[in-house]
Amino acid sequence: MTVQEHLHRSQGLHMPAFRRRRPAPAVPAPAVPAHADTHTAQAFTLASLRILTGFVFLWAFLDKTFGLGYATASGKGWIDGGSPTKGFLSSVAAGPMESTFHSWAGAAWADWLFMLGLLGIGTAVMAGVALRPVAVAGTAMMALMWLAEWPPARHLSDGSPSMSSNPFADYHVVYAVALSALAAAGAGTTWGLGRLWARLPLVRDHGWLR
Repeated sequence: MTVQEHLHRSQGLHMPAFRRRRPAPAVPAPAVPAHADTHTAQAFTLASLRILTGFVFLWAFLDKTFGLGYATASGKGWIDGGSPTKGFLSSVAAGPMESTFHSWAGAAWADWLFMLGLLGIGTAVMAGVALRPVAVAGTAMMALMWLAEWPPARHLSDGSPSMSSNPFADYHVVYAVALSALAAAGAGTTWGLGRLWARLPLVRDHGWLR
């Protein structure tokens, strides 16, 4: 071995270097997609709307049945012999169905249909079941009540001002649209029994019952 080779190999020997250990890079937590939070907020909002809308109908049933002292005076409830439809329908004073509503006022069949409608719609909407058929029934009820109040009229049949605040979009229209929106969105799954209802064999075979 030549001296030159020995020197070359000697220069290739190095002492181990003591390097400072760098901390391992932190693993970032999995990011939650923004649309997940948005979806959750929408679900909770629709569930709140569903429960409140259902309570409007259910409360009307309870007040008219037991005379809780709000819209129906104490002692004049349905169980006390009062008529849930007589006061409202007999006071209709405008619109093309004025005489028809007067003839329905206080009729037993009208009382039963109206009260069963309030109970059925209120209970189903709050529970989150049968939202599609309920939306149809609720829209029909709201349409009849809209015709009874007849918002387009500027004057009543006796010539006095109707005091209508809007010729079309009153609260009956808003309730009907709310029921339809809840049914279209399938809003019974959050805070409701919508998933259990959808698993029933009859409902699985007939989607319109959801």
